[in-house]
Amino acid sequence: MNIVACNYERHATPILEILNQAIVSSTALFDYKPRAPETMVEWFRAKTARQFPVLGAVAGDGTLAGFATYGTFRSWPAYKYTVEHSVYVQEKHRRQGVARALMTRLIAAAEEQSYHVMVGGIDATNAASIALHVELGFVQCGVIHQAGFKFGRWLDLAFYELRLRTPTAPVDG
Repeated sequence: MNIVACNYERHATPILEILNQAIVSSTALFDYKPRAPETMVEWFRAKTARQFPVLGAVAGDGTLAGFATYGTFRSWPAYKYTVEHSVYVQEKHRRQGVARALMTRLIAAAEEQSYHVMVGGIDATNAASIALHVELGFVQCGVIHQAGFKFGRWLDLAFYELRLRTPTAPVDG
């Protein structure tokens, strides 16, 4: 598995396919309808504008096995050192270390950019994702019960956080 920086031209379509698969078949995304291809233009533009990485795991056959990114946690200025991340793996590549490789690189990127906290919102029944996050040092920091409703049932949203060593000199403003 090769971890690369994703770009719109090469990776928008496979990222969209991974996202849409998660939307229609899982509770990894609290979304109902597959996203249209044109949504990826703004998605990549927003990531680029804020210098948020979009990392991809490229399989031996050249296909995108998964991707990871982070973005704004909340829009108020005092949250500037906190990001919320996402990691998604194509179904046929799950349980092969793809998410771990992506998350390891994403954590390193967050430290390089001097973020202090990474937050992940995970469906509370997603045992595999929770186990991965715990193994990487994340700790549960809260649950919003019945935060979502999908597939005819209520979904609890568990939040996991990882405190990073950075920034070394945080500032207000």
